[in-house]
Amino acid sequence: MTNILLITADDMDGNTPGSFGGPNDATPNLDRLAAEGMIFRRGHVPAAVCQPSRSALMTGLWPHRNGAEGFEPINEGIGVINDLLKAQGYLTGILGKVKHLQPVERFGWDTAVDMAELGMGRNPEAYKRGTAEFLERAAAEGRPWFLMANAHDPHRPFHGSEVERERWTEEQRALYPAPSKVFTADEVKVPGFLPDLPDVRTEYAEYLSSARRCDDVVGAVLGALERSGTAQDTLVVFLSDNGMAFPFAKANCYLRSTLTPLIVRWPGVTTAGSEDAESFVNMLDLFPTFCEAAGAEVPEGLDGSSLAPLLRSQNEEGRDRVFTVFHETSAKNRYEMRCVQDARYGYIWNAWADGETNYKAENMLGLTWNAMLEASASDAAVKARSDFYLTRSPEELYDLTVDADCLHNLAESPEFSDILADKRSTLAQWMTETGDPLLSAFSAKA
Repeated sequence: MTNILLITADDMDGNTPGSFGGPNDATPNLDRLAAEGMIFRRGHVPAAVCQPSRSALMTGLWPHRNGAEGFEPINEGIGVINDLLKAQGYLTGILGKVKHLQPVERFGWDTAVDMAELGMGRNPEAYKRGTAEFLERAAAEGRPWFLMANAHDPHRPFHGSEVERERWTEEQRALYPAPSKVFTADEVKVPGFLPDLPDVRTEYAEYLSSARRCDDVVGAVLGALERSGTAQDTLVVFLSDNGMAFPFAKANCYLRSTLTPLIVRWPGVTTAGSEDAESFVNMLDLFPTFCEAAGAEVPEGLDGSSLAPLLRSQNEEGRDRVFTVFHETSAKNRYEMRCVQDARYGYIWNAWADGETNYKAENMLGLTWNAMLEASASDAAVKARSDFYLTRSPEELYDLTVDADCLHNLAESPEFSDILADKRSTLAQWMTETGDPLLSAFSAKA
């Protein structure tokens, strides 16, 4: 049976690794993994916020089907991947983000090491030690294993930020090292969905530094795997749970909200240095993929399908679009959103957008949002962008081939009325098939 190593980043943008178009020196360990395996350029998470994204991955079900729409436990009776793996004799372990899969006892981890024991989830040496100890136990017991190693970077507070100094004591900050490379504001290029303002540039550099330390954690975990002698018997998967914690990314349904840098290395299955740039995949697809790797029967009723054919570079129908959702922020504010994206268009329905309700989420903490508000006093374009972020429109439509940053909403343009109608119909069909509780509201409003 194949061992399974699932490595996750916390709030890493889908385009941050160098192998996905990011700075060449941002993520050397991830780029090495990508060169040894296969990357997916159209990989998406189901929901762009931590706990719902992770719960969906581990249950193979949409948030509205497993119960974890926000920061709450999955419903009683919902199966998790650990159930199937443990039945196959697997040893299961988790490093970091333990409490972001609830109820913790439902997952039945054989080994669980949380943030405080991992240098606030930011110490590569602690992850290396935790991985090595887990693999030593698996070897001693003669068991296949599943390890979920969750870096807490590049989640806020970012490296070197004022928020980091304010939130954590000097003793807490001493528990983890600086990244192996620290970026400065004058060497970074701000993503196109954000205005290029001095404080935005500063904060994006802080984010990239934190992303580099996440990469340091990845290198430490992979190094422990190599030293264990089991790398050739191990399926390795890397992804981020959602986009970066900036406006128009995390906790939304934009392209950069849910796009994830998915890397898979499966000895004997994937071809080194390969990529799939066309197929849309959802992280719900990992549950049945792990079942296949473990020789376990795939349960009926899952919302994903195995990636194995794509990993073998085979074509597969039904990969021409992806659906994503959003329900609730970590502060328990509800902003219901639904999205369908294909190779050209992205359509978003904002159920909450009534012209009066203002959006508020954790991605507005720190320097960037305040810089946007300050610039709005003298820059009409930034003001329009900021105002739109607060209230949105009930419907958004973007031509992603020319506007991947989702800057120009086409939903009210008459020449796109047929496209809009088609996307409404496609989304309504998906909502029907998955039992989305907002189907009636969408049908009445759209």
